[in-house]
Amino acid sequence: MPFLLIDKPEGMTSHDVVDRVRAITGERRVGHGGTLDPMASGLLIVGVGREATRKLGTVTKGMDKKYNAEIVLGEERDTDDREGMVITKAVGVLPPPRKEIEATLGKFIGRVSQVPPQFSAVKTGGKKAYQQARMGERVHLEPRKVTIYSIKLIDYRYPIIEIESKVSSGTYIRALARDIGRMLGTGAYLGRLRRLRIGTYAVEQAVELDRLGRENWKTHAIEF
Repeated sequence: MPFLLIDKPEGMTSHDVVDRVRAITGERRVGHGGTLDPMASGLLIVGVGREATRKLGTVTKGMDKKYNAEIVLGEERDTDDREGMVITKAVGVLPPPRKEIEATLGKFIGRVSQVPPQFSAVKTGGKKAYQQARMGERVHLEPRKVTIYSIKLIDYRYPIIEIESKVSSGTYIRALARDIGRMLGTGAYLGRLRRLRIGTYAVEQAVELDRLGRENWKTHAIEF
């Protein structure tokens, strides 16, 4: 059951990575666990072959994740990240001081309710939310319970907050960014995201896609 730890670059979908791995390995059955949006980079677990692909969901189910993220204050966007259209802008709002940022981040630690982004793969009415959102429909999504284990403030230079956060499976960092902005009264969206860890597997163990080839992919394969 070979698996690959891939350091996904920005600008590619998770499916793009799967297509590249298919071409490199010659295996038709390739899948990934834990989607990363095109704007995000970092650790992606890829299963190669029928058995690995079939067991991906079981292998990665419930694994906590760790991220480095930049949150941009002052606007909300319809996708909750930099790819979206601006829907609100903060006017006449002073930059919040660092102490307020730290206090606000602390309020999100623990078991919290989170409404998924409008542009997400959550299904409602038999359709994925993003399919309806792209048609201009406002989708009602129920809040979900997720766990934020830690949020560390790395840097703050208005309008950008850089954080490092460990979260439970199913947590949307885009939604976390949005909710932090709302609590601060400035609005916010996710400007950058890098996944550092899935369970016990770290991005430092991963191989960059451009360094993966037919002659060496098996040397990077691991067994779960």
